[in-house]
This record gives sequence, C-alpha cells and structure tokens, in this order.
Amino acid sequence: MNKMNASGWKPGTPVPSDSDARHPTVTGNRALMLEEPLIFEIGSTDTYGVDLPEPSGEASPRLGKFARKNGTGLPGLSEPQTVRHYTRLSRQNYAIDLGLFPLGSCTMKHNPRLNEKVARMPGFADVHPLQPTSTVPGALGVIDELAHWLVELTGMDAVAMSPKAGAHGELCGILCIRAALEARGDAREVVLVPESAHGTNPATAAFAGYKTEDIPADKDGRVDLEALKARLGPDVAAVMITNPNTCGLFERDMKAISDAVHEAGGLVYCDGANFNAIMGRVRPGDLGVDAMHINLHKTFSTPHGGGGPGSGPVVLSRALAPFAPLPFVMKDADSGELRLIEEENAGEELAQSFGRMTAFHGQMGMFTRALTYILSHGADGLRQAAGDAVLNANYILRSLDDVLDAPFGEAGPCMHEALFSDETFAEGISTLDLAKGLIDEGFHPMTMYFPLVVHGAMLVEPTETESKDALDQFIMAMRSLAERAKNGDETLKTAPHHAPRSRLDEAHAARKPVLSWLPAQ
Repeated sequence: MNKMNASGWKPGTPVPSDSDARHPTVTGNRALMLEEPLIFEIGSTDTYGVDLPEPSGEASPRLGKFARKNGTGLPGLSEPQTVRHYTRLSRQNYAIDLGLFPLGSCTMKHNPRLNEKVARMPGFADVHPLQPTSTVPGALGVIDELAHWLVELTGMDAVAMSPKAGAHGELCGILCIRAALEARGDAREVVLVPESAHGTNPATAAFAGYKTEDIPADKDGRVDLEALKARLGPDVAAVMITNPNTCGLFERDMKAISDAVHEAGGLVYCDGANFNAIMGRVRPGDLGVDAMHINLHKTFSTPHGGGGPGSGPVVLSRALAPFAPLPFVMKDADSGELRLIEEENAGEELAQSFGRMTAFHGQMGMFTRALTYILSHGADGLRQAAGDAVLNANYILRSLDDVLDAPFGEAGPCMHEALFSDETFAEGISTLDLAKGLIDEGFHPMTMYFPLVVHGAMLVEPTETESKDALDQFIMAMRSLAERAKNGDETLKTAPHHAPRSRLDEAHAARKPVLSWLPAQ
C-alpha cells in the first residue's frame, strides 16, 4: 500500500488538479482546506495520549474467552492532535449548516436549534428504556401528545409510534393490512405498486410475503387510474402509493383510487415520506388512506444523512386501528392517567394487534424534536412551511426549465421537488458529470437517476427554509452547468476539480472496498 503509481500520485493524497499543477504546495494543503492522513498515519501505537497506570496483566474472569490477547492497535494521540484530526475531516464534509442540500428523495431541511435544546434536556436525554414505567410519565406524555397531533394532522383514527424509520413504518402498515385481511379470512396475495412510488414499497410488500405488480404512470407522471382499476380483483390485498409521488407531483386521483381499491375489497397504503409538502393543507384520511407512515426526520426537521436518526410512526384508519402493534400509550378514560400498553396488559379489546415491531416504544429523541417543531410552528406555521416548500420547488423548476428538460413540466406545478432529465445534454455527458460539477460549485449533488421512470433523472428538493438568495445562487450554478453539459464541455467528465478528492471509481470502491488499514511496507 501507499506506493507511488506511474503518474507519481500516492494513494491517500489529493488527486492533483489543474490548479494544483500551477500552484503546488509541499504539504498538500490548499490554503484553509487542509490535507489530513488517516488517524493510523498520525500517531504511534507505542505512545499514549494520557497517562494511565500499567494494567496488572490479569484478565477479568468475567471476560472468559473474550479477554483481549493483543493490543488495540490504536495510535496514542494528544488532545490537540485528536481535535485537529476530526475537525479537519469535518471540514471536508458537506452539511445543511453550510448550504442548500438539494437531495430530492430525502428531505434535508434545517433543524431548528430549539429542537436540539429540548431533546437534550435531562428529563428527555437521560431517560432509559429499561426504567420502570412509573418513573417516566413525562416521556409518556410527549409520546401521547405527539401521537395526538399526528392523528390530527392526517385525519386518521390511530397511530403506531414504535416504528424506527420509513421502511420500518411501511412494514408496520403492511403487517396491519395483512392482520386485518386474515381476521376476515381473506387470503389475498398481491400488492399493487405504481411506477411513481418509492423503491422501498415493493421490497416491503415482498418482505411481508406478498407478490408485487407494477401499475404504470400516465403521460403526466401520475398513477394511471384506468390501468389500476383494470387490475383490481379478489387477489389484490392493497395498493402502496406515494403521494406526493417521486416525480414531485400530487396524485390528483387519490380519492378515486382509494374508492376503487375499497370497492374491490383491498386496502390503501400511502407512503408519507413526502408529507412535508402537504402538512396542514391535505389530510390523507380524507382521501381514503388506511395506513401511512410519516418520516418524522423528514417532515419535522431532523436531517437524517449519515444513517440516522430516523422515526416512522404509522397513522391508521378505523379499519386498521385494532391491529396496531404493541406497545403503545393509552389514556385511561376515567382517571386520565397514561398507561403503556404491553402484551401482558393489553386486554381483549386489543387482542387483534399483530404483535411487536421493536424492543421498545420508539425513538424518544425524535419524538421530542418533532413535538417541539409542531408546537413552535403551530397550525398556521406548519401550513406555511408546506406552502413555502412547494413555492421554492416551483421557483427552481421554472427557473431552469428553459435550460434543462423538465419531463412533467407541462403537467402543472410540482409539489416539494423539481424533476429534470439529461435530455438536453450533449452526447457523452451524463447526469453524473453534471452532479460532480455541482460539487465544484460548492453544493452537494441532487438525487440522481431517481425516479427510474425518467432517464438521467435529477431530483431537486430545496425545502421551505432556503432564502431566495440561496436559491438564486443554486439556480445560477445549475444554469451554468446545464449550458456546459449542452455544449459537451469535456472538463465535466473529470469533475470535481476543487474537492479534497477528485472523481473516484465508485463502482470499484463498492465492489472491492478496502476495509482495513495496513502500514506502508
């Protein structure tokens, strides 16, 4: 490892760019963008950052065969070395606190610091899932109040709070549907999934034991209602529909779809990942939805890049409420006392629950953040947030549709995200090339190649909190890149040129990742 290749470049150092060649630095640093090696290349395993007494050499009998036989192999660093290492690495990451995050399939909105302050209050941050229920009435109160507002916002009858994320919520909803069908002795086995739905929908249905079939989109990017009606029958358990869909469009026929599915004996699951575009304005329950998960981390403000945190409560119609998973919080009708309902105290009226989704009740930190967001905004604030998200997306759509192809631009206004394709690019220039060029302009790339119904798709979601100045800067960068792509600018194919690392072989990295570090030979 770490040997020079034929070009003189050593793996682990920045890929030289044109500017590097013109203005080289002996350190590899470029002004305030500091080059940083791996932590193993900084310190030595022979030293320690702090003074500790020598271990006795005797392993604890509790460890048994798991007692460590060798050193940890971690380098000993001083505190300044450690702080600088991680601070320098953090400067090489893009974040919502640095600029607009245009990911179109994952709402990455600003997280108010008030939410974080509340989530870190001792009564919430220090609560432990194994505490006796009697010691956490405040936490139960938060769960109950948040549940109330989720039901109120969606026009549904009940909510399951325990699912940990969106796909987990999807599974919860589909298992509720399966339990309801089994309770009436109905052995339906097919779930219909429109082409414009999220990709996790068919995976969830298959995981729950169903066969899945596609329903095509019409020319406007919405569910083909007639094709859906033609496929409905006694074998169809449910339809899983994303609304607003992944083309950034509201499904105008949602009520007609629900009515048709119900008439055929099926149930309606709605993917609520895009609820940010309609909260306070549309209640899914009024559209005939039976189950819908809500990504608290999308709609109610906690950016979820990097693997967490997530939370996916599922709101349920009256038909599915009896089948909700345990545990859940219930208020005693007489005393008003909150109780955590588990298997052992569920009672006959809750015997139809399909069971337990997870070990504990849910994501407490996300609950406190989401409830803080809801209460601080109020009904009018939530309604405005949805309206502003749609306004910003349409501003981007109409500011770029003269230089980028907007496949459904003639279908009317979009919702929370604007969709473009690579139709206007010169031969040999791809969506990936434009996205890499966007890195050079100081932006994280948009969602690429999704939804699959659009070739070379670019999906942009600005959210409601971006200022017009921020949007205008992004639009300026996109217009410039679109013109370069149209003119076949070959430098796009080697972008990014100004990032700490230039373009990598991502397919090779995914298939043959280097997961361990070895010292230079």
